[in-house]
Formats: sequence, C-alpha cells, structure tokens
Amino acid sequence: MHFSENTNAIVSEIRTFVMDERKACVSDREWKFRLRGYGYDINKTDVGTVVSTLPAGVEICTLD
Repeated sequence: MHFSENTNAIVSEIRTFVMDERKACVSDREWKFRLRGYGYDINKTDVGTVVSTLPAGVEICTLD
C-alpha cells in the first residue's frame, strides 16, 4: 500500500475533494467519471474503497 506515506493533510484534502464531488453527482458512475477527469480513480479492495491516481494507479487513501 502506498497511502501510508501520505501526510494527514494531503489525505484529508483529497478525501474532502472526492466526497464533495460525490455530493455533486447523481450516480456512482458519474462520480467516477468526474474523478477520472481530475486524475483520480475509485476502486473497491479488501481494505475498503481506495482512491488512487491515474494513470499510475498509486493508492492515496481509503474512503471507509
């Protein structure tokens, strides 16, 4: 997992941004599409829902 290296401030800002985008969307599909435009991806994993970067796929944080 890569997100253990991120600072709390970075993780907090990204979580806030991602969740604010979710509030602006009517579906999970639209939310994922919008996040891809900003260079982020959302994936379900064994540890929960993970935000990662595109195109490298570096895991940033969990949303759960």
